[in-house]
Amino acid sequence: MNISTEMCIEIENKLKNVPVNWDGKTAILEMKNEGNRQWRQMEWIGFYFQFLCEKYFGNLFKFQFPRYGNAAFDGFYKLPFDFKSHAINTSSHKIPVNDREAIECGIRDYGSVGLIVAVGDVIYNDEDRSFQKWHEELKGKPSNYVLENRRRGAWSRLRKFNFTLKEISIIEITDKTLENCGSFQTGFRNSDGSPRREKVLINLEKLNNELIYCIEYR
Repeated sequence: MNISTEMCIEIENKLKNVPVNWDGKTAILEMKNEGNRQWRQMEWIGFYFQFLCEKYFGNLFKFQFPRYGNAAFDGFYKLPFDFKSHAINTSSHKIPVNDREAIECGIRDYGSVGLIVAVGDVIYNDEDRSFQKWHEELKGKPSNYVLENRRRGAWSRLRKFNFTLKEISIIEITDKTLENCGSFQTGFRNSDGSPRREKVLINLEKLNNELIYCIEYR
């Protein structure tokens, strides 16, 4: 099955009223207060978009389905979809998506899989890292990941604390798309030492027929 214009219009109708300006503190507190477990994540923008999709799509999508092994798609509407975010004002326009094996299985079972990508401008934390400090205080006890980075003396990245939504792109991935995609996390390991699953790496600048529809925000 392919992503049809009718499907895109249904998606647009559900997402046309999503907020355009995402303040980090407000978004994190919203997720926390509504019981979403991802409010602790450093890369909160992607998880907030997933939170918004689940909130605005309602009964249009089935969420966390289908599942292949340990990997699930974010949602299902006639075919599997993942919800992603991307900053325009960044040097790289490659985004890691789902587990490669899961995507291959999704294409095998449904003909293609979809991406719904929130694209916008980000603002990074100020030099005194006030947003990062606020988030860490809110979380309380530091995670094992944070403690391990501190032990190794790893460099701490500036955090994104604001996102302005410019457009939402609907992208279709087929077997042909995978032929031109890179890989992400090959050879990476989790904090417990276990190998991470290989993910598909999409270059947004090199999409041709894959970009099916675009919803613009002003």
